[in-house]
Amino acid sequence: MGLTRQLQSGRGPDELVLVRHGESAGNIADTEARDADAERLELSARDADVELSDNGAQQARTLGTLIGGLPDDERPDLVVSSPYRRAFDTARTALADLDIELLMDERLRERDLGLLDGLTGKGIRSRHPEEAKRRSHVGKFYYQPPSGESWADVVLRARSLLADLREGYDGKRVWLFTHQAVIMSFRYALEGLDEAELLEIDRTTPIPNASVTRYCRRPDGLMLETFADDAHLEPGPAARTDEDDQAGEAPDA
Repeated sequence: MGLTRQLQSGRGPDELVLVRHGESAGNIADTEARDADAERLELSARDADVELSDNGAQQARTLGTLIGGLPDDERPDLVVSSPYRRAFDTARTALADLDIELLMDERLRERDLGLLDGLTGKGIRSRHPEEAKRRSHVGKFYYQPPSGESWADVVLRARSLLADLREGYDGKRVWLFTHQAVIMSFRYALEGLDEAELLEIDRTTPIPNASVTRYCRRPDGLMLETFADDAHLEPGPAARTDEDDQAGEAPDA
């Protein structure tokens, strides 16, 4: 049992739901850059300001239909979002017709890639070969780009937020709107995964846009019930998408 689950076993939220933001302009730019074998994304906005695509906004509205259709005793008591625009706009759109307070917390922001922000795997190897070599040696979980964060750094943010939720929201239903690497970091913290287990999940299971990952309280703590579920998008009209959040997270970077 992981330390976080031990700490959570006696108190804290009864339900914790992690939602990945809807499809963004950055997701589209990343796909286009890889398809073009480019070194950098064609994206002028800083990472914090990247907007939802039209499809991403529709995904958020569909998610709102899902939340609105829940019985009153199953709706979230607290909703907290990353301050990054694509996540906050997903949450704000989903909650537009619901009387649920929306808060922001910077601990839910996307992982900072620092010097490598906006580069594809090809761009990293071409412009920063020493970093590509160091990343290969250190591994994806512990590698920290210059002026950026490792996945381990993001895990620390997740643990900090979980500690606050344990103290202030005992027995509540909490929904967090965030990003791909952050969701994986919560899995690492909550489930006591090791590095190899986490990276195998990351390699084999994409986290679709506007998908839902749900934990429910059991005697041993918060236990995973649903991972990366976007079945609520199946009826349409939003298309289902699962592009990576950041170019620098490419497996071959």
